[in-house]
Amino acid sequence: MLDTLLQKANKLPMKPGVYIMLDSSGKVIYVGKAKKLKNRVTSYFRGSHLPKVEAMVEKVADFNVIVVDSEFESLILENSLIKQHQPHYNILLKDDKGYPFIRLDKNSQFPRFSIINRPQKDGAAYFGPFGGRNVTREIIDVVCKAVGLPSCSKAFPRDIGKGRPCLNYQMGNCRGWCSGNGSEEEYRLAIGQASLILEGKTKELIEELNEKMLECSESLRFELAAEYRDRIRAIEGLSNKQRVIATTFSDTDAVGFKRGAKSCFVVLHFKDGSLTGKDFELISDPLEDDEEAVSALVRQYYSSRGIWPKNILLPIETDDIDDLAALFAQLAGRKVAVEVPQRGDRMRLIERADMNAAEEILRSTTSEQRRKDTLLWLQKALDLPEYPTRIEAFDVSNLGDTGIVAAMTVHKDGKPLKRDYRKFRIKDMDIRDDYASMRQAVGRRFARLKDGDEKFSQLPQLLLIDGGVTHAYAAKQVVSELGLTIPIFGMVKDDRHRTRALVTADGREISICTNQAVFSLIGNIQEETHRFAIEYQRSLRNESFGSELNAISGVGEKRKNELLRHFKTIKAIRAANFDELCAVVPKNTARAVYDYYHKSEEQQ
Repeated sequence: MLDTLLQKANKLPMKPGVYIMLDSSGKVIYVGKAKKLKNRVTSYFRGSHLPKVEAMVEKVADFNVIVVDSEFESLILENSLIKQHQPHYNILLKDDKGYPFIRLDKNSQFPRFSIINRPQKDGAAYFGPFGGRNVTREIIDVVCKAVGLPSCSKAFPRDIGKGRPCLNYQMGNCRGWCSGNGSEEEYRLAIGQASLILEGKTKELIEELNEKMLECSESLRFELAAEYRDRIRAIEGLSNKQRVIATTFSDTDAVGFKRGAKSCFVVLHFKDGSLTGKDFELISDPLEDDEEAVSALVRQYYSSRGIWPKNILLPIETDDIDDLAALFAQLAGRKVAVEVPQRGDRMRLIERADMNAAEEILRSTTSEQRRKDTLLWLQKALDLPEYPTRIEAFDVSNLGDTGIVAAMTVHKDGKPLKRDYRKFRIKDMDIRDDYASMRQAVGRRFARLKDGDEKFSQLPQLLLIDGGVTHAYAAKQVVSELGLTIPIFGMVKDDRHRTRALVTADGREISICTNQAVFSLIGNIQEETHRFAIEYQRSLRNESFGSELNAISGVGEKRKNELLRHFKTIKAIRAANFDELCAVVPKNTARAVYDYYHKSEEQQ
């Protein structure tokens, strides 16, 4: 089947367009865009891919393409087809929760605030959108409390004068309109004040109320002046706590995106430099790479939201960033700047959005679930025959051509199992040879297993070797000679000494950078194994140094350790003069050490 699809793909033009993947029933399972259709579509049917891509390709029975004149047209068409077909393997934001707005019916005699999912062209005023219905209800309650408007279910003018005012009146949160405490004109004035708050114009409102408070004070209407004072304090409290969320158009949105046990898409809304709201959605690990995922997510988010900020900050450069800006400008009817900040305050907004995305992933799963999802991803990505319950890792450490050692660490279910750690002192080797040292350490470990040693009786589902393809090949060779079959991968480091990929003994690399949880796990295993090897190598070196110091009369364990900590090597201790030794240990000990080495030199 793949050969047939590859032949068909090879006949495609090197032009921009959209490709539509179909399953055996003819159902659309994935839609994508391409600068060059032939290159992109053929890539699915040759070589290896990440697990989710492999799963999609396995279900492809056929595909269709639509050739267009430009990349911009392909972007618009892809967006439209995804909305129409809702393909299983595309990133899909959930539309069912909506993005609620606050509605104010200006034509009503006593207007009230209500919640609605989408604005209508009905003459009403709309504020928002906001992150969720609970948040929106809270905003209405807080704003009404600030200006003394009712938040109860009573209808005006029908319920005016009927019954006693509720607890909100007793607590000073409502003026008591149901008891006739205020005219229709005063009610509309309070509604206007609430609208200014929702529009973010608290500064103008406070200035207006301050003027009225002073007027009342000067005309000796102290009770009304005190009421204005209380309203001003309540509104200032709202501003300080940043409880009021947004205006119709936010100044800047910062987008965050992170992968882990799940993936998370976050949009932070900023106005005048202050954070005013946050939307996020947790999704399964996208089939697309990060650039394509971010592009698809922002298109879906803003198209469904229908509200456009002046600036949209993306966390990663996308190939279609100019086309995104053009599309958003077309939909918004005005310019929408789309950019990827590299430094300064805007870069810090992106860092905050990314941090929020990472935090939402952590909150959504337990540590046990995260470890399980991480190991499952690793099993699929590495094509392991078994779930990697036990992972063993090897590293070699040496001091020049001496003190060559190796260390083995064990991680069970993603956690260190220190009781199973093992050390190997490399034997019969006079010169540094990392590959031979690795062969010896791995060979001795699995030879002990073959011999029935209980301390080495468990077989790992995955063996990680610190180093590249040559180290992995050395380990695989010795394991095969012992008649064992174990998945073996080398840990390949980047220029910052972090593990960026795993490599097979035949040189096939599997990137782990796209999954933060896997990247962290493998990095931690590599660091822990390196630490364990270094500690063992240092302990042997100190043991060797210490044996010479033990020969000096009057130098106990405490003074020996003090000398080694300060001077590091026996050579440095031997070269130190009497005063330098006295700065570290008492005079009698310093004299014993100094005389020991200098008398030895005199005798020589």
